[in-house]
Amino acid sequence: MGFGGKEGSHLASFLLGAALPTALLFFLASDRLGQGLSSISVSWAGSNGTRQQPAAGPLSQAGRDQEVVGFAGLTELLPRVAMEDKTVILTLANEAWAQPGSLLDIYRESFRNGEDTAHFLDHVLVVAVDAGGFERCKAVHPHCYHLEVNKSTNLSSASMFRTKEFVELVWLKLSFQQRILELGYNFLFMDADIIMFRNPFRHISVYADMSLSTDYYRDTFAPLNNELNTGLYYMKSTNRSIEMIRYWRAARERFPDGSEQDVFNKIKHELVGKIQGRIEGLDTAYFSGFCEFHDDLNRVCTMHANCCIGLANKVLDLKDKAADWRNYTALTTEERRKGGFNKWTPPARCWKTIGWNV
Repeated sequence: MGFGGKEGSHLASFLLGAALPTALLFFLASDRLGQGLSSISVSWAGSNGTRQQPAAGPLSQAGRDQEVVGFAGLTELLPRVAMEDKTVILTLANEAWAQPGSLLDIYRESFRNGEDTAHFLDHVLVVAVDAGGFERCKAVHPHCYHLEVNKSTNLSSASMFRTKEFVELVWLKLSFQQRILELGYNFLFMDADIIMFRNPFRHISVYADMSLSTDYYRDTFAPLNNELNTGLYYMKSTNRSIEMIRYWRAARERFPDGSEQDVFNKIKHELVGKIQGRIEGLDTAYFSGFCEFHDDLNRVCTMHANCCIGLANKVLDLKDKAADWRNYTALTTEERRKGGFNKWTPPARCWKTIGWNV
């Protein structure tokens, strides 16, 4: 039934008056989030626990001029790897890490043995940095990308960490990740010396542009006071996150000898102050590591073999953690609640390499 006359006019005025405050609240919320109204509709997508995220808006002409070029085949590969919300999980592998029983096998196996994590394995893109790593990846994993590196650079060694070649690689990795963001995809990067136990996305803020692991989690209210670790970080595809990664890459000129992690910790306050980036440090209670791990298997999502020197030490100590996890998951819910098995085997080999005692 329609409305007319004075009553209809009064009703229309009432409805308009009621709608305006609501619209204003939505406008203010979208302005605070900086991503438009679509970012208000944050939800969990079905049983896989991933979140629906807005993709990056159209880039300005200046933004397009700074786009990363190259990475042949990436545009065609990403739709096959990505989750419904356009998120991909990334890791790096070389020939040594991809050998049978080495880091790549432990990494992949952890997805299969985790709680509600097996489906994430279909969304992992293994970025191989040498021919040997690429061939081994194709033998065991459905989604592999050969990152072309200078042919004179040797990246196949088991002990390349912190070498000149390694530093060049991690900066190339940032260019690769920038291109992923520019194509409208979010990513979770996890080093190959990380194993997964539970869905990590449930503990990553939907409001942050970038969420990073920490070696030691000391300050909840001032996340930038924590030493941030780029072994695990999540970035969602927005214009601001693309600008952040560009700024990060450009900062290498000021700190030419630093790795991407070193430089990030030097400029993290600039990313917030100049670009208004929202950066979150992840709690080690959920995103644990050998530097600081908690004897609470009821909460942990990932474990990083940081504070460790040597591939063999990482492999053996990570295998211990995988065995601990299997023992834990064999318990009943009641046994877990009572703490029947709730303590990690100390990473003694790794701690010894940095002078720590068990």
